[in-house]
Amino acid sequence: MTLQIILAPLLLLIGCFAYIFWPQPKLAAVVEKTRLDYLRERKDVIYDNLRDLNFEYRAGKYPEDDYAKQRTSLEAEAASVLAEMDSLGG
Repeated sequence: MTLQIILAPLLLLIGCFAYIFWPQPKLAAVVEKTRLDYLRERKDVIYDNLRDLNFEYRAGKYPEDDYAKQRTSLEAEAASVLAEMDSLGG
């Protein structure tokens, strides 16, 4: 009886470790990102940041001068990203 109490959880533990750490036969292929892909992702992040900044400013979390500085900085960064995207043909 005590052997069954010890053996059942031990087998379950061994099975869990085998399932977790067993080598996978096929790993996902690594996709190379182009500069244009990176710029598209960066543009999306900048637009999200601008959206969040506007929301937080309207909620009263930012003073007007800090908001203006942040917005100007993000807009300049977005302009440079868009200019580089245009030069790459995207």
